[in-house]
Amino acid sequence: MPKPILITLLLTVLLSTEARADDNPFPGVKNLMSNAEFSAAGLDRLSDEELQALNVWLVRYTAGEAVILRIDNQEVREASTKFELLSRISGDFRGWSGETIFQLDNGQIWRQRLRGRYTYTGPPNPEVRITRTWMGFYKLTVVETGRGVGVSPVR
Repeated sequence: MPKPILITLLLTVLLSTEARADDNPFPGVKNLMSNAEFSAAGLDRLSDEELQALNVWLVRYTAGEAVILRIDNQEVREASTKFELLSRISGDFRGWSGETIFQLDNGQIWRQRLRGRYTYTGPPNPEVRITRTWMGFYKLTVVETGRGVGVSPVR
């Protein structure tokens, strides 16, 4: 699709769904992807307006039409279980204690889902990996130590 048509389409979606997107904040594709993924997809060449239009479209798409793909498309079902997010915990981190909130450098916030305690004594701002289990739940693992706990996304 030629770029002017794509931009027009995305801006139309932005204007028609702007109010709905504001009701449920979406961290944006830039915060969901690594810098390498963002650049490899060519998204670093989009203007702020084009990127916002893409974000609005993604919210609308994943809220509606994507359900059909998850049911009917084997590739999409397999990809959904291969979810992996690498980031760092913002600031000082001492582990988890049952109701811990994890603020990540990419802007995402995750909440401890499973009971358990772990005392972390390493350097601040550790790298973490969040993966999806075969049952569809998420697990946060401190890369340095290999220790992990079940989590749920807050935003």
